[in-house]
Amino acid sequence: MRKQNSEFLTAFTSEAGNDLRNTDYFGFVELDDYACYVIADGIDDQLEASGAKLAVLTAVAAFSEAPSMSRRTMRKCLNAANRALLGAKSKTKLKASVMIVITDYVKLRYGQAGNIRLRLYRNGFVKEKTKDQSLAMELVTEQDEPQDKVAAHEERNNLYAWLGQEKGFSPCISRKIKLTNADAIALYTGGIWEHVDEGELEDVFAEASDDPKETVCNIEDLLLSRQPEDLKKYTFVVIFANKIFSDPARKRKIRMMILIMVIILVVLLVTALVAAILYRGWQKKKAKLALWYTDTIEYIQMDNYAKAGERCGEALSLAESLGDRQMQAELANYQKLIEAVNAAQGQLDGGEYAEAQAAFKEAEKRARYVDGLGLDYIARRLALTADYISVYDLLHLGDTLEQSLQYDRAEEKYLEAKETASGIYFEDGRKAAIEALDKLYEGQKAQAEAERYSKEQEAAGIRAVGEAEASAIQAKGIAEAEAMEKKAVAYAKYNRAAVAEMMIKVLPDIAGKIAEPLGAIDKITIIGGSEGGNGVDQIAGNVPVVMAKVFESMKEATGIDLADIINAESYDAKVNRNISVSGIDAVNLIAGDKETGDKNI
Repeated sequence: MRKQNSEFLTAFTSEAGNDLRNTDYFGFVELDDYACYVIADGIDDQLEASGAKLAVLTAVAAFSEAPSMSRRTMRKCLNAANRALLGAKSKTKLKASVMIVITDYVKLRYGQAGNIRLRLYRNGFVKEKTKDQSLAMELVTEQDEPQDKVAAHEERNNLYAWLGQEKGFSPCISRKIKLTNADAIALYTGGIWEHVDEGELEDVFAEASDDPKETVCNIEDLLLSRQPEDLKKYTFVVIFANKIFSDPARKRKIRMMILIMVIILVVLLVTALVAAILYRGWQKKKAKLALWYTDTIEYIQMDNYAKAGERCGEALSLAESLGDRQMQAELANYQKLIEAVNAAQGQLDGGEYAEAQAAFKEAEKRARYVDGLGLDYIARRLALTADYISVYDLLHLGDTLEQSLQYDRAEEKYLEAKETASGIYFEDGRKAAIEALDKLYEGQKAQAEAERYSKEQEAAGIRAVGEAEASAIQAKGIAEAEAMEKKAVAYAKYNRAAVAEMMIKVLPDIAGKIAEPLGAIDKITIIGGSEGGNGVDQIAGNVPVVMAKVFESMKEATGIDLADIINAESYDAKVNRNISVSGIDAVNLIAGDKETGDKNI
């Protein structure tokens, strides 16, 4: 339908010139929606070579398979032509320059490899032109000289892109170029641009009619009128876009497109606004995440693990929502440390000191994953836990000593536990120590009360016994007093002689008591003696000496001289009959002869 509603007219000429054979080739196909124009310039050394024709036919066939104006389709056509020349069976390698033009009757796109030229004329002026892919064109461009200088340059056929290129094939593909009514497209090979300059071509197209054949004839007349001696093969193609395709529903489509564009623009604006809001929210979340991350570290440094746990949990949730895996990994390590410390602290607060100590050691391991953060606090907690354990160890030791009745040592341990607990502000330990001391003191008090009561009972018993004994003694004393009283009455009737008699009666008992220690001696070892005597004489002689002293004491106490009384029984008293006894008022002494039985008084 596009072709029917547009007017594209094509005319061309292609001659061998002074060459024996024309190796240029031009072909085109015009379909309903697209048209493809291909011109090729064979640069083979052999006359029988047909690289240009093969390239044109291959490119047109590739286009016809899937007509399109896309860059991909253009590259497909160029690559197909290049592979065709590389795979052709020929005595020599086939080479060619090529220019492909594809249009949808509204726009055009061209693809180029080599030095075939394209010119788009609009209102007699060049609107679009190509550049040769040759060393000569690069040199002229660098020197900022007119492109016509390439025609006489010795490197004009030294190409860097062509069909039949094995490696590094890089053709030039243009953008889409919009056409207007009365545009003219010229395609021509080196045989033309080597002898006709740009200005002359512009003049011809400025005066051109609507018939492309007339323009082709005018160009060919201009070329041949110069009769160049080195005229080679040449091909000149003119395509007149007298009327480009105009869609009947174009206005409606334009309005639809405008509406679509407005909708797209609104969507884009809304999307941009939402994106901006989301981005701003994302930035705020990132800032909040950084703040909470810092707060977590600072709370740990301040030993506030409860608050650190709350902040770390919030930061971890935020990091997950932002998809920040690195931050998630770091916060997860902090969270494990905080959980370990809080668990250990909970056990410590609950009085599970051995478990708390093990938990703090586990937390100490977790701190190594966060650059040692919190190690100081954990070390202090471990030391405090050890002190708590030592307090209870002292209390336990005190209990053991108390059970073994070592109250003084038990008291020392309780006091040491109390002092240690007070030093670390361990109130539970201090109370436990005080309770242990109170219990110890109560036990000692109870024991003392029991002992006092026992002693009181013992004293009461002793007192009762004493009172009984005293009563007995009193009774005995009374009895003895009564007896003594009776004796006193009797003794009052005694004279001194009677007293002396009584004293004499007890002398044997006194002597026996004095000599009693000698009877207890089992063995005596005596070394030496004095004044020619022996030790036995001295020991035995002590008895009469003691008795003499007893007599003297009795004489001083009673006035009775027992020695005189005893002497009255002596031999001298009996023989001499001369006895004087002092201190006795009347003593009847009977002296007599045992043998005769005579008695003198």
